[in-house]
Amino acid sequence: MHHQYQIGERTIGVLTKIDLMDKGTDAVDMLEGKSYKLKFPWIGVMNRSQADINKSVDMIAARRREGKNFANTPEYRHLASRMGSEHLGIVLSKVVIFTTKIQNALLHY
Repeated sequence: MHHQYQIGERTIGVLTKIDLMDKGTDAVDMLEGKSYKLKFPWIGVMNRSQADINKSVDMIAARRREGKNFANTPEYRHLASRMGSEHLGIVLSKVVIFTTKIQNALLHY
């Protein structure tokens, strides 16, 4: 049986490089799902810069700084708990586990 999915029904939005946006601009409307609505919430991430990579800044330190940036930026403070690479990993893991359970249940139905 083939199922046709609606646009955005199974999509997790990931907005990268938020820290590189021009002064005076933000991505709050996108991250809150007001600009483009998805079934799952949008997740914003701040990637390591090339300078960080050149300085060998490890991923743990980069994630810690990413979390602090979201928590300390007035526009994103209210979204901080569901932003960042670490949160993205948690959400993706839950989706994979959920999908696997459904697929296994269907196989044994």
